[in-house]
Amino acid sequence: MGAPFALTLSLTQTRKITGGETRVVGVSIPVIQEGEDLFAYIERVKGAFDPTLYRQVLGAANEFKEGDQMIGVAAIDDQSRDNARQLIERTRIQDLNAHPVFEDELHQMIVKGQSPEAHDRAAKMTVGELKQLLLTQKEAAIKAVAPGLSSDVIGCVVKLMSQQELIAVGAKVFNPLPGSQIGAKGYLGARIQPNSPTDNPDDIFWQVLDGWSYAVGDVVLGTNPVSSEPESVRAVELVLRDLLVTFGVEDVMPHCVLSHIDVQAEVERQSPGSTALWFQSIAGSDDANKTFDISLKKMRDYARSRTGKYGLYFETGQGADFTNGHSHGFDMVLHESRKYGFARALTHEVAAAQKAAGKTPAPWVHLNDVAGFIGPEVFRTREQLVRCCLEDIVMGKLHGLTIGLDVCSTLHMDVSLDDLDWCLDQIMPANPAYLMALPTKIDPMLGYLTTGFQDHVRIREKFGTRVNDAMWAFFQKLGVIDADGKPTKHFGDPTWVYLQYRRKKGDTRSDAAIIKAGRQQLAEIRKRGVFIAEGFGQKPSELNPALKIEIDQIYQDAKKSIWAELSPAFVAGVPSVLPVKTQSNDRLEYILHPTTGEQLSKESQTAVQQLRQQHGDKYNVQIVISDGLNALSIMDEGQLEPFLKELRSQLQAAGFRPAEQNIVVRSGRVRAGYRIGEMLFGGLADNRAILHIIGERPGTGHHTFSVYMTSPTGAVWGQAGQVDHNITRVVSGIATTALKPTKAAQDTVRILQQMNLG
Repeated sequence: MGAPFALTLSLTQTRKITGGETRVVGVSIPVIQEGEDLFAYIERVKGAFDPTLYRQVLGAANEFKEGDQMIGVAAIDDQSRDNARQLIERTRIQDLNAHPVFEDELHQMIVKGQSPEAHDRAAKMTVGELKQLLLTQKEAAIKAVAPGLSSDVIGCVVKLMSQQELIAVGAKVFNPLPGSQIGAKGYLGARIQPNSPTDNPDDIFWQVLDGWSYAVGDVVLGTNPVSSEPESVRAVELVLRDLLVTFGVEDVMPHCVLSHIDVQAEVERQSPGSTALWFQSIAGSDDANKTFDISLKKMRDYARSRTGKYGLYFETGQGADFTNGHSHGFDMVLHESRKYGFARALTHEVAAAQKAAGKTPAPWVHLNDVAGFIGPEVFRTREQLVRCCLEDIVMGKLHGLTIGLDVCSTLHMDVSLDDLDWCLDQIMPANPAYLMALPTKIDPMLGYLTTGFQDHVRIREKFGTRVNDAMWAFFQKLGVIDADGKPTKHFGDPTWVYLQYRRKKGDTRSDAAIIKAGRQQLAEIRKRGVFIAEGFGQKPSELNPALKIEIDQIYQDAKKSIWAELSPAFVAGVPSVLPVKTQSNDRLEYILHPTTGEQLSKESQTAVQQLRQQHGDKYNVQIVISDGLNALSIMDEGQLEPFLKELRSQLQAAGFRPAEQNIVVRSGRVRAGYRIGEMLFGGLADNRAILHIIGERPGTGHHTFSVYMTSPTGAVWGQAGQVDHNITRVVSGIATTALKPTKAAQDTVRILQQMNLG
């Protein structure tokens, strides 16, 4: 993953469900016997322990989610769900521990991460008794038991709880980060997420100033990069670091660029001191972690290297495992719980490394649950989003983690901007450690809905939550809030924060001159489609009315982009076009069942196979074009045509042999390109590349497309399903208003050359 523009797998890109997993079936448990536990039920029904039925009953106990239904472990009705819960409630913890839901190396690591003493305290309890302990005992009693609970047990006990019971547990268990109030009772932190469609340093810089002008941002300055090229990641790291160092708060909060952990390590090797907190997405099984290009050994080694104040930052999300084809027949809650067990074990590794280095073990390690980032195939409604967040808060806290949330929605889910406010109000009583924080609810690069700066202000007003004390003192010193914690005249004014920054840098210009320069920079940023909030409505927690109108318009455009399809006239106008389609029968099926967009229809498979016969061994590059989730980005004037023209010119100049035909896929997802590569290149000699141009990220304010570059040998292409995201590179954010199409084409060929040399 250390190559330029290495694909940093975000949860939005995880799409892989095997054909057998798409059958919608339900688990029926019509009758159980009095006093019967889970294992007695299985014995009675099957005559012996049956792992498939075991996983089905565990899944049936969950509140309904589409993701569980898709893999066949959701209850078929409420009676079956209630019966599954009763069976689990009567089951002893030691019996659950004797029957792991899935055994791999990660399971062994999770077991080793449990406290033996605490394990013994809980072993003879039933899951129902554990639930009562969590609901009736104080935090100290819970923490005496929790370190000995397996991830399977923690995942099972939350299945038995109502929303209010989950809130009750979340509201009395806290795991604050060492030396801070982040994750403490009554505190709600914020990760400022200053994303840019082009990794522009000014975009990133000003979004941080903007957050601080609202007294928001105390956990981490965390940017999702467009490019994972080490040089680009380093540049962003240094922008974030400079802000913290200039204001003297680098020992209060860290910075982080959320590229793959290999890239962060390389950046630190090349430029010592440039990084702080290290990030990585993690999964709930060995196989799923391979999709993120990580292994247990790799993560252990990195954890053991983190001897400074700032350790590791993890990101997870229910549904990521099954959408990557690694459900292993068990439900999303248990997958998520195993991720927290992984994080707990790695936290212990960081603590041991600090102790070995002669330091007091105080690992600054936390986890961000990205609830709602996959799509409607996982869950569709705001009620399910709330349930997911509450489950994850409790599971994270019982694992001893400082857990934050990204309460979010992709734009093809049935969750609106207003719905997110409602969700936050339901979730906050459970006391997550922190939330995301952006100038508005819409991320200008990732194109999804999440938490804005104003939401943090509103939550502080409504729930009385506080900001980490050291950062609150900084905000008071900055002059955006007064000694009583009330907004000053500078509240919501990023140019005021910019003035303080310039003064710290020794700038001797007049206040007016500095502010004028800041205004000019803001105007340029806004031209690039990056949101900067200023001021507020009738009260500090209300978004500026003019900006609210703009955001609503972008939201509506995003919905239009998602449902748009490539027109027949447009497809016919693509030079040397071979039109094909996937197994999605219509746009709705494409949205709700992503796997249908990953496989070509039978007729299209025949067409591609015929193309292979025509080509023989003549070409080593095939261009594929798909609508993806944003067909408008492909059809907009001035976008695809100049990109294709420059791409072909650059390919030929670099000595590649691109096929003359452009394959245009209707209802295509990223993996449809891999399937085309298998059909065209399987078994041929040398490296063969698929360049898959696909519309993405509706809701950024831009109509952007990406190009996914995959270039293994023909031998690798010949192994069905072997080619996946982990060997793919991507250039994203391509649009006339973001990364210019001609520049993106040049970057694409440069990276392709490096891939083939590697």
